[in-house]
Amino acid sequence: MNYREFGRTGWKVSEIGFGAWAIGSDWGYVSDEDACAALHAALDQGINLIDTADVYGDGRSEQLIARVLKERGQREQVYVLTKAGRRLRPHTADGYNRENLNAFVDRSLKNLGVDTIDLLQLHCPPTEVYYRPEVFGILDDMVKAGKIRYYGVSVEKVEEAIKATEYPNLQSVQIIFNIFRQRPSELFFELAKQRQVGIVARVPLASGLLTGKMTPQTTFPPDDHRNYNRTGARFDVGETFAGVDFEIGLKAVEELRPLVPPGATMAQFALRWILMFDAVSCTIPSAKNPTQAVQNAQASDLPPLSPETMARVRAIYERHIRDLVHHRW
Repeated sequence: MNYREFGRTGWKVSEIGFGAWAIGSDWGYVSDEDACAALHAALDQGINLIDTADVYGDGRSEQLIARVLKERGQREQVYVLTKAGRRLRPHTADGYNRENLNAFVDRSLKNLGVDTIDLLQLHCPPTEVYYRPEVFGILDDMVKAGKIRYYGVSVEKVEEAIKATEYPNLQSVQIIFNIFRQRPSELFFELAKQRQVGIVARVPLASGLLTGKMTPQTTFPPDDHRNYNRTGARFDVGETFAGVDFEIGLKAVEELRPLVPPGATMAQFALRWILMFDAVSCTIPSAKNPTQAVQNAQASDLPPLSPETMARVRAIYERHIRDLVHHRW
C-alpha cells in the first residue's frame, strides 16, 4: 500500500481508502459479519482511511466501524471521516445551523465511540451553504471545542469544490472523480494543490459500472440505489452510475476492457487511473466482502499507466461520456 499527504493535516493516508456507504445502506443487503470482515480485510491490507456518514444505514455504518476498531485495539492508526447534514428534512441551507450540526456530531461521536471525530464533512449541502461563512464558523468552533479535529466538504459540483477552498481552515474536498467523471481534474485539482487541500475521490467505480462485471441483463434489488435512483428520485442522479446512462456506460466499458493490464481486474485498472492524478489524496471504493476489499487495496501496487493508455481512456470519455455529464457536475 502506498500513502499520500492529506491536505495540511500532516496525515499520511493510504491512497486506497474504504468507502463505507455500501456496508450501511443503499447497495442491497450486507450482513454485519460480511461488513466487519470487509473492514478487517481492508485494514489488514494497510488501508488506514475509512469514509462513512451518519445517514449510511441511519448510523449502522458508523457503529460497525466502531465495532471493528474496538476489536483491533491500538494495532494501527486509522483515520475515520464521517459526514453530517443529510439527516435534515427538508434538506435546506437554513438547516445547516449550530443546533442541528452539533446534534448530528454528538450522534456520530456516540456511534463511533470516540471523543473527537478525525474529520467531519458537510454532506453535499445545498450550494447556498458554501456562500454562508457562518456555517464554516460553526465548524471552526467545533474544532476549538474538541468535537472534531478537522473538517472538509463532500460536494456534488466542481464549482462547489472551488468555492469551499476559500475557507482557510477547510482541509479536504470529497468529489466524484472517475473515468466517467473527469471534469474535476481540469478545473479543480491544480487549485486544490495550491491551497493544500486534500482530495477524496468518491464513486470511483461509477457504482460498479467500471468493475466490468455488469451486462444489460444485470438487475439490482429494490433497496439498491442502482435500482431506485437512476433518475434521481431519492438524491442527486450523479451519485448513481456517476450520472451516466447505464446502457451507454456498458458500451464505454467494453471499449475500456482491452486497456486493462494483464493480471489486473477492470476495477483495479479504474482505481489505478484515478491514482495517476497526484492531487488525489485517496480514493474510497466500497467493499461488501473481504475479497472486494483486498482486490481494491491491491490496485495501489499496479505500475503507472502509460501516456498512451491515459490518452485512450480520455478518447473513450470524449466519445461516449462527456456530453452526458461534463457540464452538469
